[in-house]
Amino acid sequence: MESLAPAEPYTQTFDATVAAVDGTTAVLEETYFYAESGGQPADRGRIGDVAVVDVQHRDGRVVHELAAEPSFGPGDVLEATVDPDWRTYAMRAHTASHVLYGAGRELLADLGYGGFDISAPSASAADPSADGKVRVDFATPTEIDDETLVALERLTNRVVWESRDVGWETLPREEALAREDIAFNTKTEEGLAGETVRVVTVEDWDVAACGGTHVRNTREIGPVSVLDRSNPGEGLTRVEFAVGRRAIEAQATRRSQAMTAASALDTRVNDLPDAVSRLRAERDEAQSALEALRDDLVEARLTELRESTVRKDGDTWLVGTVPGADVNALSERAQAIAGEDADVVALVGEDGEYLAVATTGDVDAGSVVDGVTDNFGGGGGGGPTAAQGGGLDAEAARVVAFLRD
Repeated sequence: MESLAPAEPYTQTFDATVAAVDGTTAVLEETYFYAESGGQPADRGRIGDVAVVDVQHRDGRVVHELAAEPSFGPGDVLEATVDPDWRTYAMRAHTASHVLYGAGRELLADLGYGGFDISAPSASAADPSADGKVRVDFATPTEIDDETLVALERLTNRVVWESRDVGWETLPREEALAREDIAFNTKTEEGLAGETVRVVTVEDWDVAACGGTHVRNTREIGPVSVLDRSNPGEGLTRVEFAVGRRAIEAQATRRSQAMTAASALDTRVNDLPDAVSRLRAERDEAQSALEALRDDLVEARLTELRESTVRKDGDTWLVGTVPGADVNALSERAQAIAGEDADVVALVGEDGEYLAVATTGDVDAGSVVDGVTDNFGGGGGGGPTAAQGGGLDAEAARVVAFLRD
């Protein structure tokens, strides 16, 4: 027995004849409840006075999971009601996924259909669209960047606005597989098993093998808002979107954020790109000036250290702290001046947690670092002419004193 929901999605109240009951599960002779499959969660609702909390395909039957053991039994006829809010949301969301995929056909190269999913709402959700989201997995070599996401959203909402008809039909399996315009999710058996394939068509836009519930016209979908993208692996790009209340809230939030940003930059929303470009240029200029000042500070410090070198075993050692430099910057500085200003250059970070050593080769840099870490903890490594250490547990002055003695 198959659910009648995909063929007649607008039927949400019907007389149900009970075929079987087993504990908290019930089977009806005919049902308009949608059983979970193909990325669309199960319907919920009521049979008689008992809540339906899940619907699944089991052993060729549609099994309704009930919130409690029912008082009704085989042969009883009761009124059954599919939750209209959830069913309507699922119809809109599922159809929106087809429209979004059709937009992908327009924008993306070598497009394949990698999957689809509607997130299931909590059982207590008053509005299933309030927090719900939908995803479509695109298989394409095209990079789906921010500009492409905007284009996908624009095209999808344009088709919604154009009020295109949506229809479904059942085709012989071989006929459907032979048609290049029909999108198949090759990772699932939906539409591939059996003698026939159910095909959903969005007028002059998209055709796909699908067993879900859909609206009859794209205008019923309402606004669609693309939320995010991610990479689930296997060459796929996942695009998440919302319909209904969450879509409206997402669009309003973006508008509010844009207006707040424009106000902070003392400009208009339409002029934000230019304002951000100017701000980025100013930031880059300030960063360059800061780096130049930092270089001047480091160079001034090195000048001081050149005047206080020490002799150890016939070699000249330049040792001291250098402010505003990480261990990699210290290493670059040490290697640049080793052999010119001293035979051994040992520079310590101003917080004493790391050091860099460079030598002409007469003194082994790695051994110098080992000596420091043996006394002050941490670890490090390197070769005869350059080595680094980190994780030291000492003030910089103590490390400097150790190296100078």
